[in-house]
Amino acid sequence: MLEYAELRGLIPHAHPMLLVDRVLEMEPYERIVTSKTISGSEPCYAGLAPGLGHQAFAYPPSLLMESWGQGGAVLWMLRVAAMEAKPKGPLILAAMRDVVFHRSVHPGDTLRHVVRVDQYVGDNVIMSGETYLDGDLIAEVGYAIAVMRPSEQLSWSA
Repeated sequence: MLEYAELRGLIPHAHPMLLVDRVLEMEPYERIVTSKTISGSEPCYAGLAPGLGHQAFAYPPSLLMESWGQGGAVLWMLRVAAMEAKPKGPLILAAMRDVVFHRSVHPGDTLRHVVRVDQYVGDNVIMSGETYLDGDLIAEVGYAIAVMRPSEQLSWSA
């Protein structure tokens, strides 16, 4: 439905942090299915020494969840665009609960993320969903909240 080039125009993520390759299915505003193929050339593998075993190349769970969350961001930004509005600021995956990882994934694996929007609340969205590999459940997200805040309301400390 949506390819990589279109995704780059929807969410502010860019290489190397755009972790969604394609939108496979969508029920507008309610549910999205995205794909992410893990490559051995991902930046997270750059510093690994030669000769390490298979488990050294397990994709980091934090990036797995970031990729899942970006699917939700795509769905949210499509809703914002349909309302003829502009994002009020950056999207932040603020919290996740009841996250269960069932197994690791590695270069060459193509993930299928399912993200459901359970509720839109102002400039916040509550989501849940799963990640699959070849039909096998890889991870579950019981509850996630993402927020959109104007940049001036954010404080970053070094």
